[in-house]
Amino acid sequence: MSHDLAREIVQLDRLVGRRVGVLIDRLGRVEAVAVGDAKRVAVPREPSAPKGRERFSTLRWVYTREKDEALAPSDLTPIALHRLDAMAAIALGSEGEAGPVRVAHLLPADESVKAEPSAPQESRRESRDVVADGARYRLFPPRPAYELDDDFLDMIRALEKEFERRRSRTKVSGKAGRAILVHVTTGKRDAAEESLDELAELADSSDLAVVDRILQRRQSYDSRTWMGAGRLEELMVRATRLQADFIVADQDLTPAQARAIAEATALKVLDRSQLILDIFARRARTHEGKIQVELAQLKYLLPRLMTRGDSGLSRLEGGIGGRGPGEQKLEVDRRRVRDRIRNLEKMLDAERTRREQRRSRRRERDVPVVSLVGYTNAGKSTLLNVLTKSEVFVEHRMFATLDPSSRRLRLPRERDVVINDTVGFIRDLPKDLVAAFRATLEEIEGSDLLVHLVDASHPNHPQQIAAVVGILTDLGYHEIPRLTVLNKIDLVPEEERASLARGHGALAISATTRLGLDSLLRKIDALLPARPRALAAVTSAP
Repeated sequence: MSHDLAREIVQLDRLVGRRVGVLIDRLGRVEAVAVGDAKRVAVPREPSAPKGRERFSTLRWVYTREKDEALAPSDLTPIALHRLDAMAAIALGSEGEAGPVRVAHLLPADESVKAEPSAPQESRRESRDVVADGARYRLFPPRPAYELDDDFLDMIRALEKEFERRRSRTKVSGKAGRAILVHVTTGKRDAAEESLDELAELADSSDLAVVDRILQRRQSYDSRTWMGAGRLEELMVRATRLQADFIVADQDLTPAQARAIAEATALKVLDRSQLILDIFARRARTHEGKIQVELAQLKYLLPRLMTRGDSGLSRLEGGIGGRGPGEQKLEVDRRRVRDRIRNLEKMLDAERTRREQRRSRRRERDVPVVSLVGYTNAGKSTLLNVLTKSEVFVEHRMFATLDPSSRRLRLPRERDVVINDTVGFIRDLPKDLVAAFRATLEEIEGSDLLVHLVDASHPNHPQQIAAVVGILTDLGYHEIPRLTVLNKIDLVPEEERASLARGHGALAISATTRLGLDSLLRKIDALLPARPRALAAVTSAP
């Protein structure tokens, strides 16, 4: 900014009696001029979308203000909201001349890795990024316009390199993008923190790198933006500094709230249900699993479908949260979506009939059925593999198992049983997902015994137990005999194992080290009703 430009802007301000501002590109050309009121002038530009951008908007904002005083946070916010290269505020002199100029530009956020101190070393997540916010802006001391001799282009290029360096340093290989997790609560902070921890695990399972976590307590939820205007503005600033790609809400948003946040931040917005649906879409391998996921996706998206070409929809869908069998159906009209839903429901009814036929054959053979149930990532598939010498897919991630498996198991008293590995449960499981997976969950209904597997090493395992029991009750399976089993007991200090098992009235085992498996088999054998051993072999169901 030259001294002549500063003088001309101030003269325009005096002439019209209103504050004046200009947007200037990196070649020194004036792109836009704005005139405000007697106190302030706003930047005449919509926020630039930060996704996929490693540079700023290439524009600086120069404007007049009534007197020289320190730049307040509200004065500096437009730098981040509009991705400005820099901002210069010119004070009006007492005699109509250009007074001191205050210059500011954005600084990248400092990111630090934070591991869960209560979790065992083996289970700590590698990417648990939390922002240590620090200074948000670099503020230069006030100077006369003729002393502004900084090499601006060199400064902004160095700043862009620093943003990119920090992005590269914290970017996890193979991640689909950088996400900010947001939780708004009207209740206790501790419960909200636990929910955010779980959301971080879900984000990791969906290949998102978490770069920030925001928790806000409010008297009530904002009907339009969910979190309120002030916190939304703060979110926009942090998203710019952290070069985030996604906003992930820990609750389910209404379509209007999701659109409002997407339009304000120019980022893709996901809520908890959408993130879970995305994980299920990744995990579905069988034909039935893909049908169930697509049905759940379409039921979730139906009220969110807008007219073609709507920019809010493009930010809400596609990529994370819109992946899987239903991806090509996101922008079709409502009638075609409803038709597709009806067709999928008919296909699921056919699958339900086939499953019922298989269960009928088992009942005819008088073979008891045991189902492994529990919270996601409790180790159900690992236990099934160890007990039956199978090779069901296992991964230390949430919802690694989506398609249920059934295997034959020989108990100590020389009788055969069928043991089912079922999909893991989670708190606030989307209703559409539960409805879509009803045919799969009916495998639990015909069980003679439920083995409720619990990750004993998880710090929130009591809440997980309560969540699983609540889901089983909602599904009407609470009257089936249930055996509680604490898994991963080898990750619990030895002196705490006995008291932990007694406190839950449970068996303690470790599927990976085979600790306590003999006791588990004897207990299952004792709890099952006395039946003659099946003479025919039990065919494994997919």
